[in-house]
Amino acid sequence: MRIKIITGLALLASCGFVPAASAFNPADLEQFKTSFDCPRCDLSGADLSQLDLTGARLRNANLKSVIFSRSILKNADLTGANLEGAIMDAVDLEGASLIGANLKYVTLENANLSFAGLLGANLEGANLRAANVRLTNFRGVHFRLTTMPTGAVSSDKPYGWSLQRQSATECAEYKPDGVRGTTCYAE
Repeated sequence: MRIKIITGLALLASCGFVPAASAFNPADLEQFKTSFDCPRCDLSGADLSQLDLTGARLRNANLKSVIFSRSILKNADLTGANLEGAIMDAVDLEGASLIGANLKYVTLENANLSFAGLLGANLEGANLRAANVRLTNFRGVHFRLTTMPTGAVSSDKPYGWSLQRQSATECAEYKPDGVRGTTCYAE
């Protein structure tokens, strides 16, 4: 009986019923390595750690789960890139453009983000502990459960939650008596 189950599972796996692991496109990786210019490339899961990628152009690229640890990405164009789950600890992103980038669950511990533009980026669940954020533009960034450079974690409430119309019981739940500084509108 046990042999039949193992044989059946092996057959299902060979027929493609097991989800495939996310992997980069080898042609895109080769193009990127030769020119550092690869808009809309799929480099998901690639290991690009400890490389000098100064000025790289990866606009709208799929960089999900890429490892950029200790890489240099000064003045790189990562506008609109999907970096969800990427490991970017100790990376140098000075002057980089991350406008509209998806940085959900990204590790940016000890990263240099000075002079970088993150306008409208999604930093939900990201880790920025000990990151250098001198003159970084965070306008319109989505912070939710984000570990800030100081180690503090941002709220789990979406931005503007206190300005939404809520019932009196929800209002009392989120704003106990004596708390000032936020407005809670009850219907």
